[in-house]
Amino acid sequence: MSNFEFLTKSEEYKLFASAAVEAEKVYAASPSMCAIGCRKALELAVKWVYSAEKITMPYKDNLQSLLHDDTFRYGLGLASSTWSKLQYIVKLGNVAVHTERSVQNNDALLSLRALFEFVQWIDYCYGDYRTYEDRSFAEEKIPGEKIIVDIKKIKEQEALLEEKASEIEALQKQIAEMSASLTAAKKKHKETRSFIPEDISEFETRKLFIDVDLKSVGWNFADGDGVQDVKEEFLVENLNGVYGKKGFADYALLGKDGAPIAIIEAKKTTKDVKIGLEQAKQYAKAIEEKFGKSPAIFISNGYETYFLEDYKGIDRKVFGFFSKEDLERIILKRDNHKDLAAIAIDDKITNRVYQKEAIKACCENFGQGFRKNLLVMATGTGKTRTAASLVDVLSRGGYVTNVLFLADRTALVKQARDAFKDYLPHMSLCNLCSNKDDYNARIVFSTYPTIMNVIDRGKAKNGLPLYSPAHFDLIIIDESHRSIFKSIKQSLIILMQCW
Repeated sequence: MSNFEFLTKSEEYKLFASAAVEAEKVYAASPSMCAIGCRKALELAVKWVYSAEKITMPYKDNLQSLLHDDTFRYGLGLASSTWSKLQYIVKLGNVAVHTERSVQNNDALLSLRALFEFVQWIDYCYGDYRTYEDRSFAEEKIPGEKIIVDIKKIKEQEALLEEKASEIEALQKQIAEMSASLTAAKKKHKETRSFIPEDISEFETRKLFIDVDLKSVGWNFADGDGVQDVKEEFLVENLNGVYGKKGFADYALLGKDGAPIAIIEAKKTTKDVKIGLEQAKQYAKAIEEKFGKSPAIFISNGYETYFLEDYKGIDRKVFGFFSKEDLERIILKRDNHKDLAAIAIDDKITNRVYQKEAIKACCENFGQGFRKNLLVMATGTGKTRTAASLVDVLSRGGYVTNVLFLADRTALVKQARDAFKDYLPHMSLCNLCSNKDDYNARIVFSTYPTIMNVIDRGKAKNGLPLYSPAHFDLIIIDESHRSIFKSIKQSLIILMQCW
């Protein structure tokens, strides 16, 4: 008996039923392949919902784009806690594809439970009254037989989803033709049925969201794949300067020297993430007294994550946890900042008064803790030259290492790269649109679609994301009037990622 067997009894679930059953079937033999199978089943189930609701496909139809579409995420009545669990399925599947040994039994079990909650929600909304029933995931229903798993075949099946597009589209078309009847019954079903997302304990919050996020950017829990650099329940001594007073940080992320470079405080998904902020600051201060440097701080409830450079810093919301390399770079910059007002602007790059005033204003803002600047400049007044000079000052001041320059057209990207090459000949440059340069260059130039594709699919040789959430210290957006500032003639948005 399988938790997903009920799907096979309904013809309309044919698109994703067998994939869900197969994912559970391989759990006992290979947690990694189970995680990959869950992600495959999720993608097919999400596409089923798009067809049933006749939701317009987003510009990019990869799984993350489908999940983040506003209509899917907010317009269908899907609980935010259920939606967040779908992110776990995706991230664990990605980890499994690239680092098989990082996925343990408990990880895959949580992925199965999250997948079950989603397909049960589908049945709750659209299921036929003759077969529908309230169900709960039962671990004892997971097949215990350790079948022979063809890892290569399962990975190929994951990759073949795109090649089987015609077959998938045919099944989606069948569901779309049933859309009227499926959605008509949905309102009545919600009145007569109940759906309660599974509650998540504080421990499961860590496993469900935090652990997989850390693994996805290269942190290791000593599960047989490299040197351990994550410590859970990390002992902190002499809290608040009181000798012998102890506490335990939920996680400590260790640097190359074995000392904590960041701590993480985890809270239940139902709690305000900032509840743990003051406690985390106390831990960081005590760690600084012991090791001589303050660790960075993350606080997270699974849905939201905030970051502080140290216990004296200002918290800000971030997309996810940072890699070891990025954290060590951030801390090195933090401890070696120079006074930007004392950094001379290079006249060889910018020598006009208004250009220098713009650079000084940006530096003053950054020095005060602001992270965003908008420069509005007329055509021919040297936006690119000013941007290059600002990068030069911030680099020499120890504020930035890696820079991303974005524009909406390939021609503008090439033009900017060529100009920066002249202005900053000592810095390595990369044009992502050309696919010829070194992606690890100091300054990366790209259009919006290209950088999004690299973020979605770009992988380094170790299988980790090419650019982690904190890779770029500075982001420059050219011709911003084409996007959100439509009334502005010529402009640059300057964003400081980490400082």
